Amino acid sequence: MKASILSLSAALVTLTAADNPIVQTIYTADPAPLVHEGRVYLYTGHDDDGATTFVMNDWRVFSSSDMVNWQDHGSPMSLKTFSWATAQAWAGQAVERGGKFYWYVPVRHFSGAMAVGVGVSDDGPTGPFRDAIGEPLVMNNEIDPTVFIDDDGQAYLYWGNPGLWYVKLNEDMVSYSGNVQQVTLTAEGFGPRQGGNGQRPTTYEEGPWLYKRNDTYYMLFAASCCSEHLGWSTGPSAEGPWTYGGVLMPTQGSSFTNHPGVIDFEGSSYLFYHNGALPGGGGYQRSVAVERFEYGADGSLPTLDMTDEGAPQVGTLDPYIRQEAETIAWSSGVETEPCSAGGINVWAIDNGDYIKVKGVAFVDGAVSFAASVASQSSGGRIELRLGSVDGTLVGTCDVPGTGGWQNWTEIECEVSGATGTQDLFFRFTGGGGELFRFDWWQFSQ
Repeated sequence: MKASILSLSAALVTLTAADNPIVQTIYTADPAPLVHEGRVYLYTGHDDDGATTFVMNDWRVFSSSDMVNWQDHGSPMSLKTFSWATAQAWAGQAVERGGKFYWYVPVRHFSGAMAVGVGVSDDGPTGPFRDAIGEPLVMNNEIDPTVFIDDDGQAYLYWGNPGLWYVKLNEDMVSYSGNVQQVTLTAEGFGPRQGGNGQRPTTYEEGPWLYKRNDTYYMLFAASCCSEHLGWSTGPSAEGPWTYGGVLMPTQGSSFTNHPGVIDFEGSSYLFYHNGALPGGGGYQRSVAVERFEYGADGSLPTLDMTDEGAPQVGTLDPYIRQEAETIAWSSGVETEPCSAGGINVWAIDNGDYIKVKGVAFVDGAVSFAASVASQSSGGRIELRLGSVDGTLVGTCDVPGTGGWQNWTEIECEVSGATGTQDLFFRFTGGGGELFRFDWWQFSQ
């Protein structure tokens, strides 16, 4: 990974004002956002670095309270979670019910057919997840499940490529009642496809996303191929009938696929999608991005373009409480990994790499900075800069060798000139090779 997507220092210095794509440490795809207790949890796929086809072996989780600084929670579920699965950790979605979190994902069954499995977590939205039933929930060789719980408590699971199918889930969320239903794809429901044939007469391609707003049900989907755009339809119930609304996001970016996910958070609406915007990116190395949008007065969806700017920040970040180093608005060169102290830490830190944290509320000022670090080498330095990677230097912390990459120690240094609300950059400097690893940080007033 370091040699390709993450050797980006020169390429990304000019992009430090950007916030899209929202994860730069790995390639991510197929976003599925979930709002829970004041945070947005983002469930994604993970494209292997350098692959020339879809090589996806696990899923990832990120979260944010402000839509710009995203904390990496690692991989709480993978193909190994499902003993009956062999490949294709593709596009899924998670939902909460009764204090448990259910993650519906498509994987390849050992028989060769694509199936939908269910992971469940009793420990919160970041898992870990286990196989809920030890076998597929549904299996008809189609993909991309979306899950929705209606106001009356009835849950629905839709999925499909090239068709569109659904079942009514039981309250246990891991079984269903009745037969698997196939949606009749019509031009009136999903728009006519140019050059369509009997198998694909409409723009519907894959990646459905079902939700409700006011009294209207929305079905978003990846449309046409290839490359895909995003389309949308509406209906009076979770079972339709569906009426085509139009194009949500035109064919853009360097990925030939796309995948929608929509939420409301803190009074605004957001569309998550993916593209190939990171250096080295493309159809098999994709990256998740986000845009804020507004509905029309009639409930219609606008047509949105992909941007580098992304969504605006909601509120600010508090530097006077412990913050995880893997909470990142933008980064260059670094990666993340499981930490021996628990959670995730930043690693692969070389000279010139950096992390940006957006909208840090220093208010009246900070006097010191503390961090947890580890180094098997001779260490290096953390430069604390404001505004840009070459911005005002307000402190420098020396990182010593600690005798191991997971032998953690706390360091502290003085800070001067950090006031107001600023974008904070951790710029890492030192000798050759990997310098150190970084777990958490905190300023003091």
